[in-house]
Amino acid sequence: MDEEIEIINANTRAEKFKHFLKSRRKQLFSLLILIILILISFFGYQEFKSKNKEKLANKYNFIVTNFENGEKNVNAELIEIINVKDITYSPLAFFFLLDNDLISSIDEINSYFDFLINKVPLEKEIKNLTIYKKGLYNSDFVEENELLDILNPIIKSESMWKPQALYLMAEYYLSNNQMQKSKEFFNQIVDMENISPKIKLEVQKRLRSNFSE
Repeated sequence: MDEEIEIINANTRAEKFKHFLKSRRKQLFSLLILIILILISFFGYQEFKSKNKEKLANKYNFIVTNFENGEKNVNAELIEIINVKDITYSPLAFFFLLDNDLISSIDEINSYFDFLINKVPLEKEIKNLTIYKKGLYNSDFVEENELLDILNPIIKSESMWKPQALYLMAEYYLSNNQMQKSKEFFNQIVDMENISPKIKLEVQKRLRSNFSE
């Protein structure tokens, strides 16, 4: 008897399920089509990004090779790569321009730094490295408050570049004979946890040589 009831219940559930499928056939079909389209779009977009990345890499390498072979008129092409906002090749293109002295305008250089920092979706520590490099570039000619404004996003964080930012500020104050401020920044580095022994040793040497410690 129990087996017969179980069979009847199973048949009933099967009939209900069939009825559900028939009554929702259009909706289920539309959902299936939507899922397929989403998957096609996703994988198609990934393929599109991959091909674009490859084209960008080839373009960048071609420009660098031409420059090394004597072609110096590469600014416009590198600026095009910067403006693509690619997380890899936009920074590479800018720093190639900067390292090879292909841009002389301080304002233009800082505008590209700001573009990378604020407009390109860089990974966190790559962004912090870019901020640090902006501070390093500007350290020879900006006032104290301006340099602090540039470096504060790193100094007030737990970034891996924090020791370098603190060191840069300490050296800045030392070069301007602001000994107390310089010492304070050097001491911040010494007091940090999980710091590179090499950096810590270098700072301790600077403290001994410049502050008799």
